[in-house]
Amino acid sequence: MLERLHRYLSAAFAFGAGLCMAGIFAIVLVNSLRRYFLGRSWPWGEELPVYLAIYGVMFGIALATMQERHIAFRVLTDFLKPGLQRIAALIVDLMTLVVGILLARSGLMLIESRGGRDASGLVTTMRGLSREYDMAWIATLGTLGPWQFALVLGGGMLALAAFVQLLRRLFAPLPVVTP
Repeated sequence: MLERLHRYLSAAFAFGAGLCMAGIFAIVLVNSLRRYFLGRSWPWGEELPVYLAIYGVMFGIALATMQERHIAFRVLTDFLKPGLQRIAALIVDLMTLVVGILLARSGLMLIESRGGRDASGLVTTMRGLSREYDMAWIATLGTLGPWQFALVLGGGMLALAAFVQLLRRLFAPLPVVTP
């Protein structure tokens, strides 16, 4: 069951990162073509890819944690015996879990303190769309809150990924060491 959860979460994180990358590519391509052929681009076409990139990075750090492809300094742990390597990996997983929780919490604090501020490149467009379609919630996308939520989501995904890795390590069979 744990391995199935690992596969599903890895696939979800990969899909989220890929979707963000595809969105960035599409916006930059269309905005470049508009600028070239029409002489003007969308005002939000410069800022939205930056926010999508932040979301993409958050999905990517969770995926890297699930696949154990994150940055690691193994120069010291490679000299340890397998049992000690496992303990070191458990400690790293636990620390990553704590960092994920703290990242999510700091994202919430950021939203509480500055989430209502205008996102300069998006605010005018989102307010216009909100009035045009009579949907007040669209105007919220012109503030920083939804884009700062990437920290909350990323921290939660990182914590979840670290927790799953921690459980996988705890329940993995111990390596057989021959003298």
